[in-house]
Amino acid sequence: MIQPNRAQQRRAARGKRDAGVARKHRFRDRIRWPRRPHPLVIVAAVALAFTAFGGWLATCGFGGCPTAADIKRFKPAEGSRVLDRSGHLLGRLSYVRRVNVPLEKVPPMVRHAFIATEDRRFYSHHGIDWRGVARAAVHNMRAGGVREGFSTITMQVARNGFTSLLPPRRTLRRKLIEIRLARIIEQNLTKDQILELYLNVIYLGNGTYGVEAASRDLFGKSVSDLTLAEGAMLAALPKGPSSYTPRRDRARARKRRDLVLSLMADEGYITPERARAAAAKPLVVAKNEWRPPRTSSYVIGVVNALVDSVLGADADDLGDVTVYTTIDARAQRAAEGAVRKRADAIDRVAGTTSTDSVQGALVAIDPANGDIRALVGGRRNEPGGFNRALLARRQPGSAFKPFVYAAALGVGYTPATVVEDEPVSIQQKSGVWTPANYGDEYTGTITMRRALMLSSNVAAVRFSRAVGESRVAARAQANGITSQLAPVPSIALGAVEVTPLELVSAYAPFANGGYRVHPRLVRRLEAGDGTVLWSNDVAPRDSVLDPRDAFQVTSMLESVVNGGTGRVVRTLGARGPIAGKTGTTNDGTDAWFVGYTPSLVAGVWFGYDTPHSMGAGATGGRYAAPAWADFYIHGWPRGAADEDWLPPPGMVSRVIDAENGLLASEWCPLTQREWFRAGTEPTSYCPEHIGPPDSDDSVGDRIVRLLKGIFKF
Repeated sequence: MIQPNRAQQRRAARGKRDAGVARKHRFRDRIRWPRRPHPLVIVAAVALAFTAFGGWLATCGFGGCPTAADIKRFKPAEGSRVLDRSGHLLGRLSYVRRVNVPLEKVPPMVRHAFIATEDRRFYSHHGIDWRGVARAAVHNMRAGGVREGFSTITMQVARNGFTSLLPPRRTLRRKLIEIRLARIIEQNLTKDQILELYLNVIYLGNGTYGVEAASRDLFGKSVSDLTLAEGAMLAALPKGPSSYTPRRDRARARKRRDLVLSLMADEGYITPERARAAAAKPLVVAKNEWRPPRTSSYVIGVVNALVDSVLGADADDLGDVTVYTTIDARAQRAAEGAVRKRADAIDRVAGTTSTDSVQGALVAIDPANGDIRALVGGRRNEPGGFNRALLARRQPGSAFKPFVYAAALGVGYTPATVVEDEPVSIQQKSGVWTPANYGDEYTGTITMRRALMLSSNVAAVRFSRAVGESRVAARAQANGITSQLAPVPSIALGAVEVTPLELVSAYAPFANGGYRVHPRLVRRLEAGDGTVLWSNDVAPRDSVLDPRDAFQVTSMLESVVNGGTGRVVRTLGARGPIAGKTGTTNDGTDAWFVGYTPSLVAGVWFGYDTPHSMGAGATGGRYAAPAWADFYIHGWPRGAADEDWLPPPGMVSRVIDAENGLLASEWCPLTQREWFRAGTEPTSYCPEHIGPPDSDDSVGDRIVRLLKGIFKF
């Protein structure tokens, strides 16, 4: 075999070298390298090099990278929830147009549409699609600028879910942090978990986040009910939510949708025939936009203020929280309706205008523990407005009288004690004060029970004077009134200022056997993962009233409802054991009714924000009691379940003459079963009714019968 000489060998080597150079030039010409690299190209090249060799060193901002636990408990925000005592949703502290859905509720075709469009190698890469990175780098360098990105679905989750960790501007550092977060997410979540997060966190235009909200907004139905064409339309939006929305440009949106369908066919998710059939479908969009339902409630405003107070600066970092309240959702709805309807009715009667309309408030609590079951601060909720249930300081009028009688019982008086129901004058430093009964009507001698039942003003003043105004004030404050109370004669008629909440709370000892309670609205706050952030246990109850006195007050207040100034409650259909008291201030400026059962204490108030008369005939029985009955019947139907109050140990009952308080004879026309502390019951029989008017008995027989009643023989 002839060997080539050295010259031939050199020529052959030179030929190979030249061929290699030619190939290199052909590749260079094919990719069209710019003669002078654009600065963005240099940045991209540096970014790729840094990412390939040192990207893992990137930190996640000053706060550091999220932990595995942070990643696993992350959930896209929907707005912090406020729940009632049974776990029913009352509303949200903030509203986000998003509804999180589990992956299984998203049809496979919708998932495939997003994967084919946004990240076709999603199930094969580990957070970063390096082939996509290379492709984007080449395209950007050929274009002389940034024209194509390389974000994967995982990186988009990092970008949209952990924005607080990212720099505000799109920089190299921001992209490196996205890559770092994507790797952490991939290490701690499965692909399906990542895809679920993506489908819930992604922004899809018109203020909607996630596929469920976007589906409701664009098509008026849940994502689980979408057709193939509709699912493809959703997947068309992430690239340009405002550019491709069908509400802005129907033709452009349809073109983008059809591209998604073709990509699904290219990836083998659907056949070309099915893609063409879906592309032939018209693009029909819902007429109305979707908005999450908003709850207009004074409760939400109070809860929001409490959450801000408790969590402070940490609120933003915690994301969505769940607030567990003591509110009963049914009672709350009934309370809001009762106040609104009654205030509207009062306005019609009083002839008020929209600029000066009657306002109302209602508070209902559980007498056993002080838990607030309903809270209404006005006839209609005004975000950030004045909450009258908590803040309005108004005179309670006769609704204050139960504290007068409780003080009197505490020093030895009984419900059968008689008092003069006649005009009275009291000398004060400012002059003579002459209180009067409503309508200037008087009955003469009257028992304590009937005085409270008929709301006699002069009787209440006489009892208050007898026991001392200081003792009356102390009794009210021990029960739960926190406002300052001046021990003056007018205190007997409620000439003090209290809020609806404190008045209702102060009635609780009458309902629960003598225990003061502390109102509670929120039980606890929880983070999204169930971690308890704050809890509010029921405060210990304090015994502040003799249970025998509490029972006697309740018994007398039952008479108010059954036959006194509050009888409209029965007339309107309220059943079961109910006690309560009306309240009216001078000229009908304020109208009150505070009523209770063994399981509920509720108070209703109506009046103008700037106090003035609601007109002739404005009384608590006429204006406030009907609203209380409406609320109770529709919001708290517990009458059948509530058992009547039972007398505590140390009580005895007697049948008395209801007019004079003595033991009733068989001839007394009006009798009353009355309860007494043992040893305080009457021992004398009524001397006024010793026989029927048409009796044939002789005078001697009547005298004998009277003596028998007196001496019990």
